[in-house]
Amino acid sequence: MRILVTGAAGFVGFHTSRRLLGLGHEVVGIDNLNDYYDPRIKEDRLAILGESDRFVFQRLDLADRAGMEALFASNRFDAAVNLAAQAGVRNSLTHPHQYTESNVTGFLNVLEGCRHSGVDHLVFASTSSVYGKEGHMPFHEGQGVNHPITLYAATKKANEMMAHAYSHLFGFRTTGLRFFTVYGPWGRPDMALFLFTKAILAGEPIKVFNHGEMWRDFTYVDDIVSGIVGVLENPAEPNPAWDADAPDPGTSDVPYRVLNIGNGDQVKLTEFIDAIEGELGIPAKRELLPMQPGDVSATYASTERLGAICGYRSSTPVREGIREFVRWYREYYRV
Repeated sequence: MRILVTGAAGFVGFHTSRRLLGLGHEVVGIDNLNDYYDPRIKEDRLAILGESDRFVFQRLDLADRAGMEALFASNRFDAAVNLAAQAGVRNSLTHPHQYTESNVTGFLNVLEGCRHSGVDHLVFASTSSVYGKEGHMPFHEGQGVNHPITLYAATKKANEMMAHAYSHLFGFRTTGLRFFTVYGPWGRPDMALFLFTKAILAGEPIKVFNHGEMWRDFTYVDDIVSGIVGVLENPAEPNPAWDADAPDPGTSDVPYRVLNIGNGDQVKLTEFIDAIEGELGIPAKRELLPMQPGDVSATYASTERLGAICGYRSSTPVREGIREFVRWYREYYRV
């Protein structure tokens, strides 16, 4: 297949593109290479992808309507994977316009491109943040997600609703994946594992919010990519049975679905830090702080629906995933 991957220079986009290339697909990757974090790591990811003659890269911003229209007009894609977005819960509190431009306007341009160029299936990144403080854990897709507590989560909920509307109106298939705390080699420098590792090696204190009373469904990036590939190979179809428990049923005749993709387990933040200390062989200096605005104390995914579709099962224990990250970090930064 010839597949469009947006955000190809990003963390998950890089790993997804590399897996697709390894499976023999052609990948056209786009990214705006913004400076939300150090662009050097993005350029290094692209250099690896560029070793394949089946990878083509174009620097392009999703919010560039004319550029996106030209991209779809000049290419025929069998499927698209939209992983480009302005990420980060806390950054959305201080830079809100970046989120609507990239995550809403940009996503609309992706939907329009798929609609007018005949893309059969669009897979797009959503987030566990859409659950906010609602419902009971493990979070499952039938729960209501109508009360986001950050703008970032609201833009991702908007993506889900926009995709459903386009699937309903124009008949092309869409799958949203609600990512749960992705981590691993080549990760984003603003995420906890990266920040903790960097600080511990430098002998600096790490910030531990909610005094460490936090639980996360940490999911290794290779497992996330397996789920993305799994749904690409099993495109969305109408499924009336899945909507029986939804608080707002109405997708049963539409080729649309939204799925959790996570580890399916919880790890306490303090245990996560313990594992990093163990791999580094250095104790952390822990600065215990209150909860941050827009954060939640726990996440935990039910992944039964994704498993039923493609046999998905997260197979990487957290300690093993941390070991792989630390090995990569030391090699990449030569520390």
